[in-house]
Amino acid sequence: MSEAWIIDACRTPRGIGKQGKGALADMHPQRLGASVLRALAERNDLDTSKVDDVIWGTSMQSGNQGGDLGRMALLDAGWSVKASGTTIDRFCGSGITTANLAAGMVASGMEDMVVAGGTEMMSRSREDSHNPAGGMHRGNLHLDSLHPQSHQGVCADAIATLEGISRQALDELSVESQRRAAVAIEEGRFDKSLIAVTDDDGNVLLDREEYPRPQTTLEGLAGLAPSFTKFGGYPAYEGGPTLNQQIEKEFDGLKIEHMHHAGNSSGVVDGAAAILIANSEYAQREGMTPRARIVAMANMGDSPTLMLNAPVPATRKVLERAGMTLDDIDLFEINEAFAVVSEKFQRDLDLDRSKVNVNGAAIALGHPIGATGAILIGTILDELERTDKQIGLVTMCAAGGMAPAIIIERI
Repeated sequence: MSEAWIIDACRTPRGIGKQGKGALADMHPQRLGASVLRALAERNDLDTSKVDDVIWGTSMQSGNQGGDLGRMALLDAGWSVKASGTTIDRFCGSGITTANLAAGMVASGMEDMVVAGGTEMMSRSREDSHNPAGGMHRGNLHLDSLHPQSHQGVCADAIATLEGISRQALDELSVESQRRAAVAIEEGRFDKSLIAVTDDDGNVLLDREEYPRPQTTLEGLAGLAPSFTKFGGYPAYEGGPTLNQQIEKEFDGLKIEHMHHAGNSSGVVDGAAAILIANSEYAQREGMTPRARIVAMANMGDSPTLMLNAPVPATRKVLERAGMTLDDIDLFEINEAFAVVSEKFQRDLDLDRSKVNVNGAAIALGHPIGATGAILIGTILDELERTDKQIGLVTMCAAGGMAPAIIIERI
């Protein structure tokens, strides 16, 4: 097989994901996706008629985010009509999965050049995941009986309780995420991948991260009430026990302590990202300069009741696929969906914290669901280059109890 090479990656800044507050909130999702696709083509003088496919991640595929956003965004970007596009959903893991699928296609030789990426405008698509007809199961009563509905915030609190992780530890991780993000922004560590988003008249809508709160302190976080207490009282399924009762029944003796709040959970934002991936033989033939190769990729499922615990087994699986150990990895990116996800990941794998999320993560910067994985791949690549390091691993939890993972190596 040939190798799958990353040629380039770019992304938008993340805008606050609230109507009337975020700089990107009035954009159409297809226009936001078109912004990164247009930039990717311009940065690489790309003949878009030679792009075999665009694989796009969008989790909430309804309303303006429905209708195969990948294909519509590339057309909006002015790409050749010969470039096809498709849109997938692995919830939060969608952005990594698009890269993994693209890598498999080009490494197998079935395609020469594929773009991976994603868009999520959380300001435009907010579904009530606690409504049995609107949650993950979409009213499937049989699936409800097999795996009752969970809420990610409640799951985060349950995991922290089970693991004996204190709120103090969660808040400390969150303050550090804000600090690291502030340093990264101040030093321009994101600049290589970051593009400005403009309106139809060329006016800049957003050219910087909008979500970070560098003024965050431990004292300030300590004063915040837990956010998910009331959700723990929602029914797990129609006529069934509450979410708290359902989880506590499955884990006998557990009494959930609610600890997560807005300050130690991922930010609600809008954003998009794109990655250009090519077959190594094709790239050499076309004179393309690679930035990295994709070493290994993996997917892993875990308990849908706790939902957020798959990144650790996914990491172990992708390391085995690569024939590597944790010591071979220079940098890790684990999405901070909630502080407990990153905290447990680092504890379980006994990681050097100076290697993990070195430029802050979603608590400080936000989590545009379908795009985040692609953002993190670009972020870790930029940091490997900046620090002259070689190998990075990216993983993240996804709803339904899943996690994709990917290892890349600088070329």
